[in-house]
Amino acid sequence: MKQLQLLLNLVCIFTVSVGFSQTLISGRVTDAKHNPIAGANVYIQGSYDGGTSDDSGVFSFKTTETGVQTLIVSFLSYETYSKTAHISAFQDVDIKLREDVNALDAVVLSAGTFSAGDNSKVNALSSLDVVTTASAMGDFVGALQTLPGTTTVAEDGRLFVRGGEADETQIFIDGIRVFTPYTPTTNNVPSRGRYSPFLFDGITFSTGGYSAEYGQALSSVLLLNTIDEPEQNKTDIGIMSVGGALGHTKKWEKSALSVNGSYMNLGPYIKLFPGRNDWDKPFQSFSGEAVYRRQFSKGLFKLYTAYEFSQFELTLEDIDYEDGIHYELNNKNTYVNSSYQGKLNANWSVFAGASYTNNNSDVDVIDDAVDNIEHSVHAKARLKYRFNNRFKLNFGTEYFLTHFNEKYSSPSIDTESYGFDNNIAAAFTEADVIFTKQLALKAGLRAEYSQLFKAFEVAPRVSLAYKTSAKSQLSLAYGSFYQNPNNDILKFNQNIDSEETSHYILNYQFNVEGRLFRAETYYKDYNNLIKYDTEYASYTSNFNNDGYGYAKGIDLFWRDNVSLRNFEYWVSYSYLDTERDYKNYPTKAQPNFANAHNLSVVGKYWVEDWKSQIGFSYSLASGRTYTNPNETGFLNQKIKNV
Repeated sequence: MKQLQLLLNLVCIFTVSVGFSQTLISGRVTDAKHNPIAGANVYIQGSYDGGTSDDSGVFSFKTTETGVQTLIVSFLSYETYSKTAHISAFQDVDIKLREDVNALDAVVLSAGTFSAGDNSKVNALSSLDVVTTASAMGDFVGALQTLPGTTTVAEDGRLFVRGGEADETQIFIDGIRVFTPYTPTTNNVPSRGRYSPFLFDGITFSTGGYSAEYGQALSSVLLLNTIDEPEQNKTDIGIMSVGGALGHTKKWEKSALSVNGSYMNLGPYIKLFPGRNDWDKPFQSFSGEAVYRRQFSKGLFKLYTAYEFSQFELTLEDIDYEDGIHYELNNKNTYVNSSYQGKLNANWSVFAGASYTNNNSDVDVIDDAVDNIEHSVHAKARLKYRFNNRFKLNFGTEYFLTHFNEKYSSPSIDTESYGFDNNIAAAFTEADVIFTKQLALKAGLRAEYSQLFKAFEVAPRVSLAYKTSAKSQLSLAYGSFYQNPNNDILKFNQNIDSEETSHYILNYQFNVEGRLFRAETYYKDYNNLIKYDTEYASYTSNFNNDGYGYAKGIDLFWRDNVSLRNFEYWVSYSYLDTERDYKNYPTKAQPNFANAHNLSVVGKYWVEDWKSQIGFSYSLASGRTYTNPNETGFLNQKIKNV
């Protein structure tokens, strides 16, 4: 009986050993240059069988798995390798790991772009900088004017970028166009951005060469992203000498609502600094904003609304009118923006959004009255397909619609009415190709059709970046850009064409922890600019597209957050050489909004005991051109440095 039991045990042992026969898995792990990678994790997916590579990159282990299996190889800063095949194919395999292009030290496409608070790998500014820069006075445009490439035109207040007019810079909120981003004003009274910086956590400021996704901007785009998800319930209170603001955020499990209201009255400021104009009613404005967010299982919905009412009344000093020019303005502006962004699956993502703008301005000049109203709509849909970490394709379509109407009345003539309807359809596609951690390419194409001009235009865009060392890189960018003339031209004449420019950009960037240096040189070639033959654009003007010009220069930027404890600063310098023959210019000349040299220094010191920050700003700009009637020539003199 004992012999029979022993025989049965031997049979069982033999049967078990046969049932758990093992297969040897072996091979070698190297990088793209055939250098061995030691310490790589190698295993059969879904099992406990695996090992690591030795100093020669060689690995071997045994597995009891059979049939078709997946072999996984992973190592820090390299892309994970996987191969699915029959288990017998995993012997003496030669595995090459590719560098992870999403690593922190990977190359970044940055030519012509400054990012702030948008999770970019290289940020020139943080989102808090926008509201704590001393010279900004709570306006995001004021903070951006401390960056290179911008020209501070104090009497205007808008963004002038690299020799471009202010209306050549377009502003987008959550990827959707803002048609009237500034408060309206008159000569020598600066305007302000309409929107509160407290509602935004991402700002990307492109001084040129921007993505094919964005159009209708000759010089630059400013992308503002509202906060996706607030951290907590909070109340914000802002107090200034000329006004105040109050905001509150309420957060629920899957949604949140932020509201913000502000009031501004420049009366106290005007009393301290009266200037040359006589104010009958100082500038005052009331604005309110709200952002609603709703999280879904695979996406995020946002609804942004803003309303502003502003008014002022003054008498402008004028050489031709002894008593000055009486000017009064009332403006009402409503802006609504909705968007959805989410994932369809692991590879497909989708974005869709639309905005509506209603802007109504009533202007009285002496005895004349000008009333205009603008209705504008922007709708966009975009899809992105991720083939892998190294190749992504972005494509979409969008539609711009503008209805503008203006009425002019005067005691001497009957009421005149004029305006236009401007519809633009566009499609774009763009590919991001990351060859290695050192080399990346973005190439795109944008096509637009203008119903007003009955014209079809194609604009290529390309950007290339190469990492020269662990801390530095070079970037190149080229792009072709089109933009319709502004409302002040189109309301009088639509028998014209789009204006055009080409950008060429070379960028060098050095980035170490807490320090950033950027140097960028560029050239812009302008064509088809609008010209007219009267002092101002009017219904009596003859318009054409014979204007042209150029802008070239160099921008330098240095930021240091670590050299001095609790102190950070940045320094920017721009040199600009530009000339234009456009509008009513009799000859090519440096425009009166551009200056050759701009220097800006911003410093911030954090006082730990006070839990407060002390900031300062200094700016210096060389003189801009003006026409001296006592001298021969056009734009023949320059004002003093300011």
